[in-house]
This record gives sequence, structure tokens and C-alpha cells, in this order.
Amino acid sequence: MTAVDLPLVDLDAVRAARELLSGVARTTPVEGSRTLSRSVGGPVLLKCENLQRTGSFKIRGAYVRIAKLSDAERSRGVVAASAGNHAQGVAYAAKLLGCEATVFMPESAPLPKVEATRAYGATIRMHGATVDEALEAAVAWSERTGAVLIHPFDHADIIAGQGTVGLELLEQCPDVKTVVVSAGGGGLVAGIAVAVKTLRPDVRVVAVQAAGASAFPGSLKAGHPVALPSMSTIADGIAVGCPGDITFRHVRDLVDRVTTVDEDALSRALLLCLERAKLVVEPAGAAAVAALMEDPTAFDPPVVAVLSGGNIDPVLLSKVIRHGMIAAGRYLSLRVRIPDRPGGLAALLGVLAASGANVLDVEHQRTGRGLHLDEVEVDLQLETRGRDHGEHVIEQLQGASYVVVPG
Repeated sequence: MTAVDLPLVDLDAVRAARELLSGVARTTPVEGSRTLSRSVGGPVLLKCENLQRTGSFKIRGAYVRIAKLSDAERSRGVVAASAGNHAQGVAYAAKLLGCEATVFMPESAPLPKVEATRAYGATIRMHGATVDEALEAAVAWSERTGAVLIHPFDHADIIAGQGTVGLELLEQCPDVKTVVVSAGGGGLVAGIAVAVKTLRPDVRVVAVQAAGASAFPGSLKAGHPVALPSMSTIADGIAVGCPGDITFRHVRDLVDRVTTVDEDALSRALLLCLERAKLVVEPAGAAAVAALMEDPTAFDPPVVAVLSGGNIDPVLLSKVIRHGMIAAGRYLSLRVRIPDRPGGLAALLGVLAASGANVLDVEHQRTGRGLHLDEVEVDLQLETRGRDHGEHVIEQLQGASYVVVPG
């Protein structure tokens, strides 16, 4: 019997996983979002798995998988592959259950995730450019050493563990009509769909993938898992090049819709979580919020959006915040030509001050194609209050007879 012929994980398995996780995984809170609720036209709740132990939902599936191994299997140790969240879940679960863990991580894995995984006691081996390449190395390690492979998503016990999120959110929001979940390999959305669709078949389950790593749409169209030729996304937690056989079947049979969001949307969503919800969320964890922001009328409220993780590198966070500010129109780059004489720059800055823009950076360009001898071009980086304010700033400059070129 192949993986795609195996029966779906059932509600009993998810409930049994919840018993195993008692005292291990937190029942994470749900927080309302007035901003999202206004745009959607009804209640939107955020299921905060970013506040879970190890910083993501991954501890749920990892612990259930390792706890169900025999003593003999655990004595051989476990091996996993991950960009960080599954790595931490496996490392922590193995520590709790008293077995050794080896984790293969791609060379691009964020340093804080690598260090956190090591701090939980796992042995780290850096390998490959992607999670898929790291997973190949983990499989080879398992075959060579006898260590038990703890797959990041494609195993019934993993799916059952992640499905406990679905049980919680149904209890926390019993009138929910739509559940929105980020998806990489599909373990989380598969598990949630098992719980939700069994108990509340009327509830719609929507999976969200990063556009630069969206393996499910093509796979669903083909009728079987299809590997992407390449991936590019800031959402490393859902950068998976091919669905698993088991997760594919669950998504195909239980998930109502799969949608994608681009990098700008992910950045804006992360910024919204920080500014309005006061929640630190990684790009992968913000995918569900990004989908709501991109097309709010497509989701029937009450909506529960799962924030799947909060493990983000501070360096990446600063970059994503800046990207999100640009995408939201809060940063404005302009080139303005001014007379090359004393007081020229001061006059320009006076117009900007009157318009309410905050100048972040100024750079003079005294030579360039099209510049007259008595002109200088000024590159400006401005902070505004949003797109409408940015347009007002440009209008004010043009009204003062400045030639303005968007940066």
C-alpha cells in the first residue's frame, strides 16, 4: 500500500495526540484584530501559535511522533531536517523524551533558529541550500545510522499532532466559519482540516502559500505531488518544494481552497502584526494574515487566522519591516532637481517639512545625464504616513515647481 492509499488521519488520532501533549504544548490564545475585522466585515481572531513553546506549532507534531516510538527506536536516536521551526520542535521533544537528536539544516537557515536548536541539545549538521536538500541528507543519515527520521510534515503522527491546533480553535471560536492557515509541506493545514472538517464540515479551510514557494496549486492540478524547479521567498518556514504524499491527499480531500501571497503582502502582514496586534511573527507565520489583507471579501467571518510561528532573525526582521513600510507606502524614494546655489537644499527641505514628511536620507548628485550646469539632483528617502500622504508630498513639491522623479 502506497502513502496515497493510506487512510486519512482521523479525529480519534488527533484527540489521542492531544492527550499525549497534555503538559507539553500550550493551549495558545486567540486574539481579536479590529483592523482585520473592519476590512473583512466581521470578527477576525488570530490563533497565536507564535506564542507556543519553541516559538511555533511544530512541537505538537514532533512530540507526538517521538513519544509514539518504542524504547528501542528512541535508543537509536532521531534525525530531522528543517530550516528552524521543526528543528526546534524535534530537539526539544527529544530532550523531553530522553533521546539524541541530529538535525540537518540548510546553509541559509537563520542563525537564531540554528542556535536555539543547538541549545535544546540537538547536534546540528548544515547541509544544502534548501530544506529539501537537507531532508535528503537526513534520509541518508537515517539509513546509515538507524536513527528514526522525524519527517517535518509527511507522517500521520505529525499531522495528528498539528491537528490539535484545530481542536483548540474550534473550542475558542465555536462560531467560526473560515479557518486560514499557512502551508509549506502541508502538515499543519492537513491536521487542522481533519479536526475542523470532522467536527464542523460547514467551516471552510483555506491554505496559504508564498507565491515563490507554492507547490500545492500545481500539484493539485496534476493530481499528484509535483516538485517546484526552484523557490524564492522570505518565508523560510513554508519554503517547501514538494508536498508529501500523505499531506497532499489530506489537502486534496479536506481543504477548500489554496491561495498564494507575494513578498510584499507577507511584509505588510508582518508589519500589521507588529504594529496593531503587538505580536512578533515570522513571514511564514504571517501568511494567513497576508491573505486576509489581500482579499478580505473572500473570507466569511468569523475568521480564525493561524499565526504559525514567531521565530524570526532580528536582521531579517529589520529588512522585512523596511520592505513592509515601502509596500505600505510609508517610505518614499524620490529624486528632485534643485538650483545649484546656496539655500537651494534648505528651500527644498522647507517644502518637505511643511508637507509633514520626515527626511531619512539625502544625497546630492552633481553630475548626470540631463542635468544642467546650474542644477543638482537630490536623492531623498522620506517617511510618510501612507500612500495618500506620499501623494500629497509629491503634489506639494510639484506645486513649488520642483521636477520630481520617483526613486
